[in-house]
Amino acid sequence: QLVESGGGLAQPGGSLRLSCAASGFTFSGYAMSWVRQAPGKGPEWVSAISDEGLHTEYADSVKGRFTISRDNAKNTMYLQMNNLKPEDAARYYCAKGPWRTLVKWSTLQEYGAWGQGTQVTVSS
Repeated sequence: QLVESGGGLAQPGGSLRLSCAASGFTFSGYAMSWVRQAPGKGPEWVSAISDEGLHTEYADSVKGRFTISRDNAKNTMYLQMNNLKPEDAARYYCAKGPWRTLVKWSTLQEYGAWGQGTQVTVSS
């Protein structure tokens, strides 16, 4: 099970920190991703982190502004979002990747599991 939290309303230029709490599987063995979907748009892969947290990847649209991390002792993944832009507004989902393999899939159904998502709104 994956449960996202931390979404909300932020002003342009502001920050939010999303969390993804995992349970029911060996979290430390799986790469994890964040995927977002804005109303009327297709899903967009945002970022991914390897199983041990040593390797991270970002979409060009968020590189330099977002930071993905994980705490395997707490079975939790994070997404620190800084300098938010209106185009970052979307529902953000965390997704369980393949065993020890970092992927950049945009479609949630390709992942082993995903959460209900947390809404991020960026507006002044």
